Amino acid sequence: MLIDEIKNLATEIHSNTIATRRHLHAHPELSFQEYQTSAFIKARLDELNIPWQPMANTGIVALIKGDKPSDQIIALRADMDALPIKEASTVDYISTNENVMHACGHDAHTASLLGTAAILQTLKSKFGGTIKLIFQPAEEKLPGGASIMIKEGVLKNPQPSAIIGQHVFPQLEAGKIAIRGGKFMASMDEIFVTVRGKGGHGAQPHQNIDPVIITANILVALQQLVSRMSNPTIPTVLSFGKVIANGAINVIPNEVYMEGTFRTMNESWRSEAHTRIKKMAQTIAESMGATCDINIVRGYPFLVNEEKLTEQVRSFAEAYLGKEHVLEADKWMAAEDFAAYSQVTDACFFLLGAGNKEKQITSSLHTPTFNIDEDALAISTGLMAYIALRLLGTAKE
Repeated sequence: MLIDEIKNLATEIHSNTIATRRHLHAHPELSFQEYQTSAFIKARLDELNIPWQPMANTGIVALIKGDKPSDQIIALRADMDALPIKEASTVDYISTNENVMHACGHDAHTASLLGTAAILQTLKSKFGGTIKLIFQPAEEKLPGGASIMIKEGVLKNPQPSAIIGQHVFPQLEAGKIAIRGGKFMASMDEIFVTVRGKGGHGAQPHQNIDPVIITANILVALQQLVSRMSNPTIPTVLSFGKVIANGAINVIPNEVYMEGTFRTMNESWRSEAHTRIKKMAQTIAESMGATCDINIVRGYPFLVNEEKLTEQVRSFAEAYLGKEHVLEADKWMAAEDFAAYSQVTDACFFLLGAGNKEKQITSSLHTPTFNIDEDALAISTGLMAYIALRLLGTAKE
């Protein structure tokens, strides 16, 4: 059976997939700077005799054509950039690039897609159609590599009928996946605020226009956007993670700077919220004698999994893993630039279990101690290959 053959191939290449992931993990590169990573992928594709072409500077698109006749085309995507985080780990393959780390698992995504490519290339004689492999740069930084690759034609010539992606998830045990149809992940916008007042001595507040107090009022008031102005049925998050008031115990600064993010799953409300955020912040500042400069940078759209496609992927995953290992994912307010693909073609994005409590692999994404249970890499390669072949519809079960 096809499942058994793919599982055997995934097992055969598992050690190589692990080695690939560890190499990438030890040599992470930031968004739009993935030159060594790109060269590594190209070399591996050459070894597999898979034709490729560059795109979006460091990105790569490759094609595997089955030997049987078919016009069906499916795309598979992996991201490849790392984060500006100093790794705090004891693994042998710790990052060798200071203050840069694969803390979001993109090393695993790239290694997995290379493994999937090896499996599919081996099985070329058994299927028809074309599988487009997308190795995408800069998922972590606006405007995102997905939007750039789309503009450069990654979903054309040939045009896939669907695109599939996966993301490691340490809160889910290795051996399982989680999937959800419809709206799945949030849009993401960046907010930059500067409140300008009049600084002075802390003992003479009446002679100052205190931007610290004014900023505090803005921060608290803006939370009403979520608790009192948004429709409770629309997921909404407004968070500020950076506030700089560079004064002292007795020095009130002239200005306060802060950064935050707004996330939701409704485009009309998203645009309305931007207007309300700006108006509230500026009105509060002006009413207290200060000024407020606010800039909202529109980021990724929300990610939507096409319902019919997602149900197909779910059924294929249940056949491959067993129904008990395929879970229903919750809506997730994180953002992912795979969403850009989902806005222009049928798409399905699912979570790959990568945690293991017994091995103490539980750290969250984007943390200095993030790691994965590499047993997941035997699943990530084979499952993606099986999904692709089933979607092409020319390979027997």
